[in-house]
Amino acid sequence: MSTLGFCNLSISYGGVVAVNGFNDILHAGEWLCLIGPNGAGKSSVLRAVAGLVEYSGSVAIDQKEIPTTSAKWRAQNIAFVPQTPLIPDDMSVFDYVLLGRNPYIKHFASESTEDRQVIEKVLTRLDLARFAKRMVGTLSGGERQRIVIARALAQEAPVLLLDEPTAALDIGHQQQALELVDDLRRERGLTVVSAMHDLTLAGLYSDRLVLMHQGSCVASGDARTVLRSETLAEFYGVSARVHHEADGTVVVIPQRSINN
Repeated sequence: MSTLGFCNLSISYGGVVAVNGFNDILHAGEWLCLIGPNGAGKSSVLRAVAGLVEYSGSVAIDQKEIPTTSAKWRAQNIAFVPQTPLIPDDMSVFDYVLLGRNPYIKHFASESTEDRQVIEKVLTRLDLARFAKRMVGTLSGGERQRIVIARALAQEAPVLLLDEPTAALDIGHQQQALELVDDLRRERGLTVVSAMHDLTLAGLYSDRLVLMHQGSCVASGDARTVLRSETLAEFYGVSARVHHEADGTVVVIPQRSINN
């Protein structure tokens, strides 16, 4: 279980600011979802945690600054599902997901019975067991997305980063994947940070939302606080109706603009 902290995180690419003074702290078992229009800086925040971009300010897990940690430490503590993963076509699904166990397998050693059991369990829970021997190159886009999620979950890292994890999935597998992440974070105390465009799903599964715009946090809180029609109109430029269900679910319904 891990605490993830951001202090004045700033990221620039070629002199163009992508993230400007981002601050937050997540405790073990908490799920934070970053929302906002394209180019708001959501993916850059995730990439900073994963150690993939240079930044100023601080990003730390249990007070360990990310740039000071080793690649092995990051692999054991941070699992990342990128928006556009590179996936080899000539590898079986089982072997691809098994890559998630690499941080725990010693040099020149084979995977253990425990490693194989972890993979089998994850594949089953993501409805992928029947694809275990299939070559990755024969899978559909949605199936490939699910094996990327499976590989990340197989790492059993205490911090899980998800960048648009359900973008290629049908509605059934969207729910299946997010339910599994939710179950695991409650069972293991995972700290989860996701970036999502589906605002209804973002509010349904996360504890808190952070709305980003032009690299800065412009709203933060639970779904009822952040997902407001006027806020979405201001920062997304969208006309949407926000419906509140009796169980607390917040549903965002886009509305057509009708020109008379």
